[in-house]
Formats: sequence, structure tokens, C-alpha cells
Amino acid sequence: MVGLGSMAGYGIQSMLKEGHRHLSGLEEAVLKNIDACRELSAITRTSLGPNGMNKMVINHLDKLFVTNDAATIVNELEVQHPAAKILVLAGRAQQEEIGDGANLTISFAGELLEKAEELIRMGLHPSEIIIGYTKAINKTIEILEDLVEKGSENMDVRNKEEVVLRMRSAVASKQFGQEDIMCPLVADACIQVCPKNPANFNVDNVRVAKLLGGGLHNSSVVRGMVLKNDAVGSIKRVEKAKIAVFAGGVDTSATETKGTVLIHSAEQLENYAKTEEAKVEELIKAVADSGAKVIVSGAAVGDMALHFCERYKLMVLKISSKFELRRFCRTTGAIAILKLSQPNAEELGYADSVSVEEIGGTRVTVVKNEEGGNSVATVVLRGSTDSILDDLERAVDDGVNTYKSMCRDSRIIPGAAATEIELAKRLKEFSLKETGLDQYAIAKFAESFEMVPRTLAENAGLSAMEIISSLYAEHASGNVKVGIDLEEGACKDISTLKIWDLYVTKFFALKYSADAACTVLRVDQIIMAKPAGGPRRDAQPGGGMDED
Repeated sequence: MVGLGSMAGYGIQSMLKEGHRHLSGLEEAVLKNIDACRELSAITRTSLGPNGMNKMVINHLDKLFVTNDAATIVNELEVQHPAAKILVLAGRAQQEEIGDGANLTISFAGELLEKAEELIRMGLHPSEIIIGYTKAINKTIEILEDLVEKGSENMDVRNKEEVVLRMRSAVASKQFGQEDIMCPLVADACIQVCPKNPANFNVDNVRVAKLLGGGLHNSSVVRGMVLKNDAVGSIKRVEKAKIAVFAGGVDTSATETKGTVLIHSAEQLENYAKTEEAKVEELIKAVADSGAKVIVSGAAVGDMALHFCERYKLMVLKISSKFELRRFCRTTGAIAILKLSQPNAEELGYADSVSVEEIGGTRVTVVKNEEGGNSVATVVLRGSTDSILDDLERAVDDGVNTYKSMCRDSRIIPGAAATEIELAKRLKEFSLKETGLDQYAIAKFAESFEMVPRTLAENAGLSAMEIISSLYAEHASGNVKVGIDLEEGACKDISTLKIWDLYVTKFFALKYSADAACTVLRVDQIIMAKPAGGPRRDAQPGGGMDED
């Protein structure tokens, strides 16, 4: 029996390796999970809506983010807790699917779990709550269909007013008060690059160039690309230019093989240098003869090559980023050639004008292409600090993603918490018809919708209780479209305020958050193995080397 005595512990301890942690039961596992998720949603919740507060997040590389965009916040917080990670994944799924509404997803899932905790403390079993929540989300989706604004399913995606109408709420939630300046910009850019079949709209075709200085009202849309560097050489402007793109750089290439040249006299040395010059000149001349006026290089441009480019009046641009080079090729319709040689006619791209302009002390190269097919449009943003520019970029991103969603499904529903209150009201009625224990879960699901108007009101500094009760009163008398007017702090008809949300955004946000909440509730034990030894994964190698 001595052999067994040396085995430590009994029960589960004896089964698993030492150093593991095992949490089971309601108290330890479920409620702790709910607690972690509640903390996470408390962080994002104050950033919900137009009056949302900003968060300052400093990530592990010491980069500072000042933003109220939930997707960015949650990505930069390195969430360790496994249950809270599920919410992060739900938010990320929403961000990738729709591009907006990540905050709603996370906050709403947190609210659902908080309500589930109350039910658990009342004595309901998690599986009953899950059944109730599943019934409730299915019912919610049915009700959402009813709330869609009539006639909104047909929309002309090239009509600027209709686009701005649907984009406003997404942009306003990031940059409140500036949506009237930003929406037309984003809408213009999107409409310019919208292909024949709008369902193929590519988000990547709307670029953002952030330039310090000026204010938001100096921002503009450029049809084409804005490169953040100067032209190499002295030619700064070319009209109606054909463009040759060389991915490998414009320079004399060293030969692959090692060769030794024995030179006996000074003449030979001179001739050797001359042949090199002649070779470079021949190459550059070949490019110039093909009709190209602009050379774009993906790597370094040699001095000698540059000299001949100047002589043949070629403008030289350098784009060091591979992706930027690909986009440039897409804008101009050029084909990148690997090494310096004479380009064929079909490998040349075309741009209406390539010019170097100075915007706020920064020299940028503007490549305009008015007639291009799936050309690229660039929104040039101006602002006073980097963090403001980053935040503006996120707002533009949300706008563009909303445009992509509306190209696929343009149905809209009332915004500003009008939809949520209506859902809450109808779900409550639905829960009263249910028999069985899951009716309590459905009622709590309905209550969770109050989080949206409550948060909107709290973030705007209004009294939440008054607002919610007056919203319920309005909705009970059949005014389905009444929501919160945050500027006046009163309840108003949304159709007069023009606050609409896309149906798909709400649909996926609610669906993902209900899924995430149910996933967390399904867990009843957490078993963590002992963390592996060795250096930590996120510890920087070599005691904090350069971030590269």
C-alpha cells in the first residue's frame, strides 16, 4: 500500500497533473464566468451610442488608443479570462461580418448574463435559462422583421441621400456632431468605387489618408490614390500619363554569379564604367519609348537610373509597401514587372494626372483616375492630433462597412432605442403566454433590451428611468417609432429625426450576443491545466527589443 500512499490527494486531484486548477459547480464556475463577462461589458457599455465616453487603452507595445470603438478597445485589451474571451470573439465576429455594432453585441451579451445570474440565484437551472433565451431570440428575430420600415428594401445604392440616411447612425455613434460632415464624404467615396453589381463592393477600395493639421472641414475625397511620399527627382506633375510599375526597383542589378574583371589600363576602366552607363540608359530609354511617363518602383531607385529618368523626363515614384503597390496597380490598371525591362503596351497603367501636392506641410503624391472601372477612392482626413485622426478613420471604416452591408440588404429599422423598446414590450407579452419555467428567462431577455435606452440616456446625462417609462408609454399607445432624441433629452418620433439602423446590423448583433451568452451559460466546470513552463509567450524576447 505504500505505493499508493505516495499519490497526492484523492478524487479529481489524483487524476490530473499537479498544478492544475479545477472550478466546478454554480458558485465557482458559472457565476465567476458571468462576473468576468459583466466586467467586460461594463467597460464597453459606457462607450455605447453617440454620447459614449472614450477609453484610453495602452497596449503591450506601449501604443496609445483613445477611442470609443468597442472593437478596437476589446482587441487591444488582452482579455485572459476564457469566458470573457467568448464575448470578445462575438464582438469580433460582428466587426468582421458587418463592421458596426460590436459594442451592442458585447454590452447586450453582458446584460443577458447579468439577468441570467439573477435567475440562477432565484433557483433556475442554467439549461432552463438557455431554452428560454433560445426561444426569446427566435421570437426577437420574428419581431425584427415586423419593424422593418416599409419600402426600404428597394434602394438605389448610388443615390447619395439614401446612402447618407442609412450611414448616419453608424458614423454618429463614433463621431457625434460630425456625422453631417463625414457621411457625405464617405458616401461620395463609396458611390465612386461601387461596381456595376453593388453586391461585389470591395471595402478595400475606399482608402483613408490621414494628414495632420487643418480640421475635419478640410477633409476631401480624391478619386484615385494618395501616397504619403514625395516623388523622387525633380518632375512633380504629369498629366494623362502611362505608368510602368517595376516591383524589383529601378537600379542596375548585380549579376547572380561572382565574376572577377581584370583591368589593365585606365581606358579599360573608363569603358567599363561607360558600358554600365550605356546599359542603364538603354533600359530607361526603352521604358520611355514605350510611352510611359511615370515609373513606379517597389524598391530603391539608383542614382544613375534616376539621372537618366530625369533626362528622359520620366517622373519617378517609390512605393515601398507591397500592398500599397498592389492597390496602385489596381487603381491604374498596370501590371507590376519584376525586373527593369521594356514594358509591353498591356503592362502599362494609366492615370489622368499624377502630381505632388503639399497638404498641411506634408508632401503627398495624388494619383487621380476619373474614368477607371473598379478604381480606388481615398478619403483625405485632416485633424489636429494622431488619436483624433485614428478615431476619424474608424468612423470612416464603419461608414464604408455599413455601405457594404446596405448593398446586400438595405432594409432599415428605427434607431435610437425605438426598436429595442418595441422588442422588449412584445417579448414581455410573449413571455406571459408561455407556460413553464422558461417564461422567466424570456421575461428577463425582454428586460435586457432596456439596457440600450438606459445606456444611451445615462451616457447623455439624462434620467434613465423617466426616459424608459415614457418610451414604454408611447409604445404602448402604438407609436412604434418613438425613440430618444439625445440632444433635447426627450422622446420623439425617429422618422422625423432620421435616425435609422440597418436591419442586418441589429439582426447579427442580437444573434451573436444571445449565442455568446448561451455558450457561457452552458459551462459548468472549468479545468485549467498547469501553464507550460518556459518563457512567457507575450514576454518580449531579449528583454524588450525593438517592436518590429
